[in-house]
Amino acid sequence: MKMDGFYNLMENVAFLPSLGPTEMVIILVVVMLLFGAKKIPELARGIGKSMGEFKKAKTDFEKELLLGEKESEKKSEKSQAADESQKDRVG
Repeated sequence: MKMDGFYNLMENVAFLPSLGPTEMVIILVVVMLLFGAKKIPELARGIGKSMGEFKKAKTDFEKELLLGEKESEKKSEKSQAADESQKDRVG
C-alpha cells in the first residue's frame, strides 16, 4: 500500500520524467548526507506547506479570473441593452 503513494508521487513529478528508481535512490542518499536524518522531516513538512499554499493561491487566482470574466460579460450585456434601447428611441 505504501508503494502506491510512491508511484503516484513519481507520476506527478512532471519536471523529472526521465528519472528511474536508481537515480531516485541516489538523490535520496545525497539528500540524507547533506541534510541529515533529523532535518528531512522538517524539510518535507516545509515543502508540503509550500505546495498547499501554492495550490490555494492557484485556486484563488482561478476564482478571480472566473469572477472577472462573469463581470465582463454582464457589463457587455448591459452596454448592448443600452445601445438597443437608444436605437429604439432614435428609430
